[in-house]
Amino acid sequence: MNEFKAQPDSLNGKTILITGAGAGIGKTLALHCATLGAKVILLGKTVKKLEAVYDQIELQGKQQAAILPVDLNGATEEHYADLADTIKREYGKLDALVHNASQLGVLGPFAQIEKSTWDEIIQTNVTAQFLLTKALIPVLSLAPQASVIFTTSSVGHAGRAYWGAYSISKFASEGMMQVLADEYEHSSLRFNAINPGATRTEMRASAYPAEDSSLLKTATDIMPSYLYLLSDASKGVTGQRINAQ
Repeated sequence: MNEFKAQPDSLNGKTILITGAGAGIGKTLALHCATLGAKVILLGKTVKKLEAVYDQIELQGKQQAAILPVDLNGATEEHYADLADTIKREYGKLDALVHNASQLGVLGPFAQIEKSTWDEIIQTNVTAQFLLTKALIPVLSLAPQASVIFTTSSVGHAGRAYWGAYSISKFASEGMMQVLADEYEHSSLRFNAINPGATRTEMRASAYPAEDSSLLKTATDIMPSYLYLLSDASKGVTGQRINAQ
């Protein structure tokens, strides 16, 4: 999977929604998907960043992207229902959903986690994924083959001291993926999780401020795993936790 080579037209005709699409891995993935022919829906909370990605996609001369400004920490179930209705009306189906957006919070002892920090991380990293996926399953079911990708972490597979709410939220993401994969095993929907690994992103820099980022893989370096799961090459692959490095 890490060596997957996407064909130039491998995502033609597909509509793909990516959360946290304004920067980092989400931005890089959006640009790659558009290059391969997909209609990309850019979801994020910072309109200026989304517009910059939109403009870059426009310059490619491929499919036109769409912008969905949504604050995952404040959106309600009704917001997601309206979002699903809009996608169904505008595109007729949704071929893929990539849960890329996450919040790291403050790293430190478990006993010192503030409830407000806990609530914000769980809301963004878990509850928003639950509500968004639940709202979009009917639209995903309209696609011939639909792929949902959750973003996990090494601390979502083995707990690590001082990673508190973030680590717990990633355990929840993996659990959600597994439940959905089992429920929809005999359907056109597949659910998987990707662990990006140590990647040159703002979140990584926040967690490891003293690290030499030049030694890390870039977001582009880890794209093969994402593009594999988004393409029809991964048909039948579900319930898997994939390490992108």
